[in-house]
Formats: sequence, C-alpha cells, structure tokens
Amino acid sequence: MTYEEIKKRIEKLRKEIDYYRYQYHVLDKQEISDAALDSLKKELYDLEAKNPELVTPDSPTQRVAGKPLDKFEKVTHQVSQWSFDDAFTREDMQDWENKVLNYLEKETGKRPSDVEYMCELKIDGLHIVFTYEKGVLKTAATRGDGKVGENVTQNIKTIQSVPLKLKEEVDIITEGEVFMGKSNLEKLNKEREKSGEQIFANPRNAAAGTIRQLDSSIVAKRKLDTFIYDISQGEIPETQEKELKRLEGLGFKVNPFRKLCKNLDEVVEFWSQWQKKKEKEDYWIDGVVIKVNQRHYQEKLGFTGKSPRWAIAFKFPAEQGTSVVEEIYVQVGRTGALTPVAKLKPVQLVGTTVTHATLHNFDEIERLDIRVGDSVIVEKAGDVIPKIVKVLTGLRTGKEKVFRRPVKCPVCESEVSNKKLNVGNDDEQVILYCQNKNCFAQELQKITHFVSKKCFDIDHCGEKVVEQLVNEGLIEDAADLFSLTVGDLESLERFGEKSARNLIQAIDERRKISFARFINALSIPQVGEETAQDLAENFKTLDNLANATAEDLQKVYGVGEKVALSTEEYFKDKKNLKFIEKLLLNGVEIEKQIARKEDGPLQGQTFVLTGTMATMPREDAKEKIKSLGGEISESVSKKTTAVIVGDNPGSKYDKAKDLGVKIINEQDFLKMIKM
Repeated sequence: MTYEEIKKRIEKLRKEIDYYRYQYHVLDKQEISDAALDSLKKELYDLEAKNPELVTPDSPTQRVAGKPLDKFEKVTHQVSQWSFDDAFTREDMQDWENKVLNYLEKETGKRPSDVEYMCELKIDGLHIVFTYEKGVLKTAATRGDGKVGENVTQNIKTIQSVPLKLKEEVDIITEGEVFMGKSNLEKLNKEREKSGEQIFANPRNAAAGTIRQLDSSIVAKRKLDTFIYDISQGEIPETQEKELKRLEGLGFKVNPFRKLCKNLDEVVEFWSQWQKKKEKEDYWIDGVVIKVNQRHYQEKLGFTGKSPRWAIAFKFPAEQGTSVVEEIYVQVGRTGALTPVAKLKPVQLVGTTVTHATLHNFDEIERLDIRVGDSVIVEKAGDVIPKIVKVLTGLRTGKEKVFRRPVKCPVCESEVSNKKLNVGNDDEQVILYCQNKNCFAQELQKITHFVSKKCFDIDHCGEKVVEQLVNEGLIEDAADLFSLTVGDLESLERFGEKSARNLIQAIDERRKISFARFINALSIPQVGEETAQDLAENFKTLDNLANATAEDLQKVYGVGEKVALSTEEYFKDKKNLKFIEKLLLNGVEIEKQIARKEDGPLQGQTFVLTGTMATMPREDAKEKIKSLGGEISESVSKKTTAVIVGDNPGSKYDKAKDLGVKIINEQDFLKMIKM
C-alpha cells in the first residue's frame, strides 16, 4: 500500500472498530465475533506501529497506556461538582416537592402546575467528570472535593463504553458513574482471594479502587463500565429528557431505565417498582434520582451550598441485619456533650463490616429499652452511620444489663449537667454535658500523643482524624483504634475505601512496639521520651514497671521524687490498668526490651537523624543506636559524631555540611548498626 492508502486504511479501521465497540459495549449488540474484532485491532496496531506519526489520541489502540503513572495530577473542575440531598420516604419526597413549588412560586409570582420529574436509576459507583474538546476526550477526573479532583484519563480510556471521540465535534463537559458489574466483582474477588489479596467489599469500592490504579493495564483487565447522565457545560437541551437523548446521540452509554413522571404518585410508583427489580441488574442500584425535567425551572431553583434544589436522591430502604450489643460506652464530644455508642458483634451491612452504632442520646436508649447483651436490628442506608432501630426482646435470656445514665463524665469524672434541647414538634431531648471544659481537649491530646511518631507512629492518623473518630463515637480511647475495621471508617466524611484501608493497615503495622515507646505512649505525667527509655531499660517488662514502688523507681538514674510518685500513682489507678489491659487484648504486643550496651560499639558517639527513612521509622533507628551505646541529639553541633540522612532532609543536613560534620546515608547506617 502507498502511504495515502495506509492513512485511509487506518481511518477506516478506526471507524469500523469504534462502530463495533459502540454496538457491543453501549447497545449490548454483538455483530461480529470477538476473534474478528481482535483481528481488526491487530491490523490497526501493526499499521500504527510502522507509522507512529499517524497515531491520534482517539485511536482505539490508545485505550491502554504503556507506562504506569507515578501519581495522579490534580484537576480544577470548570464546573463545580455537587452531591444530592437524600429522601427515604414518600413524606420526605412530599416535603421536597413542597419546597420546590414554594421556591418557584416565590421566584415567578405564581405556583406552577406543570412541573414534571425525570426519574433515573441511582447507580452505586464512582462519579467522573468527562471533558471533550472538538469531540475528543481531553480529561476525565474524579469529583474530589467538588472543586478539585484527580486526572484519571489514562484509566478511563480503558473503559470500552467511554467514547474517545464523539459523533459530533463539540466542546462539552459531561458527568456520569463508573461502576463494576456484580458478576465481574465476583470473578475479581475469587482471583484476589486465590492470590492472598484482600477482597473488595462491594462494586462501588471495587470501581473506586480500580480507578486509583496507576497502571492502566490493570484497569483494563477489570472491565469497568459507565452510565452518563448529565451535561454540565456546553449546549444543554431544554429538558432533562432531551438531555439524556442528546447524550445517547453523541455516543454515550445512558441507562435505559428511566421515566418522565407528571406527579409525585408516578415517581413513588417508579421507585417502588425498582425497589423490587433492582437485584435483577448486574450493577448496584441504591435508589432513584429525581430531577425537575424543565431546564428553565432548574435554572430558577439553582443550588444550595452543597446540592441542587431541583434534584434529590430517593434512596431505597436501608439494609438491615441483626447483631448483639456487646458494650455501651459514652464518648465526649467537642462541646462536652455525652453521647452513648453501642459496640456490636460484627455484622455485614451494605457490603461492609459494622461494629459500632450511635445511640444518639440517652432518651433513645430508654425509648428502645436497649440493654447490654440485647439482640438488636441494625440499619445502614448507603453512607449513613449505622443505627439500632429495634430490640428483639423475645431473645432476652435475663442476663442483659440495663445501662444507667452517667452522673459523672467517663473521661475526667467531673460532674455532669443536664440541658434540654428542642428537636421540633414540641419535643425535647435531655443532653448530658461534662462541666469540665478541658476534658475533651485533654483526652484528644492523649490520643494524638499516642499515635505520634515518638510513640506508636501510626500514619494517616493526625489530630483531625483522631478528633473525627472521637466525635463519631468510634473510639473513646487509643486502645479502640486497634478494634476498628474498614467498614467503620469508609462511611465517614473525607474517608473512602482507600483511605479507610490505609488507616487500618497503618494501625495493624504498629501493633508491635518497643517497651520504651509503649511507656511514652501512656501519657504518664512527668514521663517523657528519655525517661520512658530509662524506665524500659531498667525494668525490662511491663509487670516489673507496674509493680515498682516509688522507692524502686527513684533508683533509676534521672528519676526524681515527682516522676517516681507520678509513675507509681499511674499504675495504681484501675482506669489506667484497664486501658493497658484493653490495649493488650486488642492485639498490641510489647517487644522484648533491648538492653543498652554500656560498652557497645557506638559508646561515646552522638548522632542526629533527619529526613524520612525507607527501611524503618526514625524512632526505631534512635532506639537501635541507643541499644548499641550511642546517644541521640536533636541539634547539630561540632560535637556531633554524624548526621544520618534519609529522604527529604531538613536544615540539619545543611548545618552538618556547613560544620563539616560527617553525613551518613541510610544504607551506610544499616551497615553501621549491623556491626
């Protein structure tokens, strides 16, 4: 073939391949066999390989990139991304419609009688924003915080239902849902289980986890799919009904199950039908999205601070399961409000493991008559935090324990005061408050210290995360961190499956800890990092330290009377002993204390550490140096033996160079401590 003939052949092959892709992946019609289609793709690939200058971004051969990404770049959305408010009952929907009509009456001067509603299935997947320029896919980005998302174009290109080139050369931004079919999830989980990998809890988590892969070849193998439902920028038709048809006309895959309703009765009927039919489809459906059909009404209704007034998610009833209340504890919030929380026997709900449920307030406990040991019905709707909706009193054995309202704060034991709160409809709830204004801050500070680098060194668990976990009632002390599950976390704001798994993995990795860091993490008054090290080296075991008298403690070099009395008092407090016992029961393991070698190979030498170490936490490195007789300093001087440098070192590295102090990289340091 001549060069011109090759160009024409390539163009024809692209059109033909894209036609059969559209027929199969969008219209669910297979006109030629997979083998025949693969043959066409192979011919195109070979021609482009020999003529790379003819390759274009929208070519079918460009769906899978050859080189994995190093990271995902940030993308600022041209159109802000919103989330829908939720409705769960017909009454909720009636309230929403009244607000819509009242708002339009206010804006137009009369109450409209022609408002129509477009009902679309709410697919439980990952929201993606698609930007096309002159009909060619430019970027695909995650929602992120609504303003800034991540560029996942390379991965989105692997999805066969996503057109790389539209049927018209238009500039347009569209939005849709990326999902993994239930059957594909089942196959993927079987493969992951065989290879010892953690399985995905549900299709939504699987889709999110897949899109976050840096290697697009992995994404391609998982066969994700899409439904597109919105044009957020470009030429937008006058109704939502026409907008969906416009998307279909451009070549997008649009969910076929939708209905234009004239009134709320028709909306509820459609919702009720799909509540029964949803399991028949190969994708998760968690409700119906209701949108005002007419564009001019949408524009008048506009948006609130977080959601469109003209649309709402009509969720299906929450998933329920049964569990047992193992414990009821009280957590103290930022304002000092006391909130009861039930610790549950693990139960699977909406594809995740649930172990905690909020009880809201003490009136709720009495209303439901919840007792420790009760069998209960637990409910979870989508991302809503689980709650107990009913006690199965017929299953009681007589051993259940009634929970009494606290008269003292469970954290600081200060007196508790009552405050009445009006919750509407002339109803009041009594909220209990701790009168000690410093109580919450003190406990929060203890947990934050516990997870810090000089203690348990738990990644992804900064002060804001700790505060969130305490406020949500998931932890009341640091020991509760070690009983958390991914299912407890992923429904929280700013948490998804990936961030939840990252935190749980970080916690699991720090269950084993040195004795010195364990002591430091306990927040014993007057005992800091250096004193903790001295106590660990002298008493060797937790039992020895817990049973030591003030007199025994003062025999340790550097431990004075105040430290000795404070330490003795700490281990006499039953609350503290219970906390330590809880840590050990939750899987925390104290490593055998390595004795400091007074005549060790590093005796008389002083080291400074800076930067991030790849092979071990810096605190572990410090302990190793001390065990070999060396000393640690936080500042560089001419007396410093050497500065040990990891990745991204700070000003200590520059000062060492200025003073001519020896600099040791991580590899040389590892050789040094093995001598």
